[in-house]
Amino acid sequence: MRRALLLLWLLLALPGHAEPRAGQISGYHLLGEELQALQDDDFANPGMLWVDRGQRAWDAAAGASGTSCRDCHGGPERMQGLATQLPRWNSDQERLENLEGLIRNCRSARQQAEPPAYESDEMLALTTVIAHQSRGLPLAVAVDGPAADAFAAGRDAFARRRGQLDLSCADCHDRHAGARLRGETISAGMINGFPLYRLTWEGMGSRQRMIRWCNEAVRAEPLQPDTAKALALELFLAWRSRGLELESPAIRR
Repeated sequence: MRRALLLLWLLLALPGHAEPRAGQISGYHLLGEELQALQDDDFANPGMLWVDRGQRAWDAAAGASGTSCRDCHGGPERMQGLATQLPRWNSDQERLENLEGLIRNCRSARQQAEPPAYESDEMLALTTVIAHQSRGLPLAVAVDGPAADAFAAGRDAFARRRGQLDLSCADCHDRHAGARLRGETISAGMINGFPLYRLTWEGMGSRQRMIRWCNEAVRAEPLQPDTAKALALELFLAWRSRGLELESPAIRR
């Protein structure tokens, strides 16, 4: 408890922004030159290993149908633009659906196979190769119409204080974005790099893993990835990142 209170005091005692910040800023610009160069180099970027794995998973037949993703969709390049629009409202299921959910539903209904688990190697490979097809395109999710209520819930979740540290997403990523905490710059919470390779994780991770990690950091109960609350927060974060180019596979600390 003493450690939690100390961390809370350090965060709330932080000075204002390190420099004036207008609008959104990608976490890429908070990296040092070496890590920026690592992300920019497709031969050195470790996330490209998951792109290669995703290509193989895309071509592999699975399930009772004996079909592959390529059999239905053609090459993964046909998925260009898809990742920039997710999460989106699924009218058939009457709920939000992110990229992982789309893959799981397709695997179950079309290939008649066991869907890959969240954060599994296969899931990360498929999400990375699909997101990579949209690299350089701006995020543009729909938050009106049937998605409006979920968007409002995500906006409220972003502002709600939680956990033993009694902090909200906004406390860190709005009010203190650009300030320093334990030698690191607090990001604005943009999610345009996912799936991304995080040095702290020594591997790839999804948006939902980052949401869960942040909840754990403030000593709150982690959100499960396929729940309405988690998907609503992901939608709001994607909206906050609107207009930023998708960078996957990005590099982050």
